[in-house]
Amino acid sequence: MTFVITERCICVKDASCVAACPVDCIAGTQDDPMMFIDPALCIDCAACAPVCPVNAIYNETELPPEQAQLTAINRQYFSDRDGALDQLRSRTS
Repeated sequence: MTFVITERCICVKDASCVAACPVDCIAGTQDDPMMFIDPALCIDCAACAPVCPVNAIYNETELPPEQAQLTAINRQYFSDRDGALDQLRSRTS
């Protein structure tokens, strides 16, 4: 299991989640539209979710159905950043 950042983060990128994460599994560059959680590093502690001001972070088992594809996009970001961003753009355009 892991936590997933959803589209609610787009253009917000508050980064409170980054500060709350004890294992530094949340990333995103200045140019990225949102933050991403690396499922290989996430320890499922949930520290990030309550500090998100836009409620964009969910346990992957509790994702709203329309956001389910974000699990794969979050995972892909850490192996193929450009591909993940392309997929994200296609969802939001």
